[in-house]
Amino acid sequence: MANAPITGHGFLWRWILALVVVLGTFNPTDYSYFNWVMQVEGQLPLKALVGIVLLIVIVIYLRATWFSIGPLGLILAGAFFSALIWVLVDFGVLALGQGSILTWIVLVILSLILAIGMSFSLFRRRISGQVDVDDVEN
Repeated sequence: MANAPITGHGFLWRWILALVVVLGTFNPTDYSYFNWVMQVEGQLPLKALVGIVLLIVIVIYLRATWFSIGPLGLILAGAFFSALIWVLVDFGVLALGQGSILTWIVLVILSLILAIGMSFSLFRRRISGQVDVDDVEN
């Protein structure tokens, strides 16, 4: 698996999981972990378990993204998607005056950045031949 090249399906699966985690954690509807936890009613052990699982997956994605594209890559990805939104608004494709649409766009972009971070090391290895090594094994 470590030597597997990046594929469209591989990226798509990484993005789907990132989208599920991001939108499952928070979204503008009433169907998210954040809104579920804010309800005072019971199920505290289940809420804690689901929260820990979400946290584990989020940390895996964030750590992989940080080490794969780094702070400069995060800044460039944020700048790229910000400029893309700006162009789409300027051309009239997006209308940001509709309440939660900007929130949805930001959440989808966040999931895309996480998926790019999870896939970028494989992409970089394929185009450059360089391998990222985070931990040295003896």
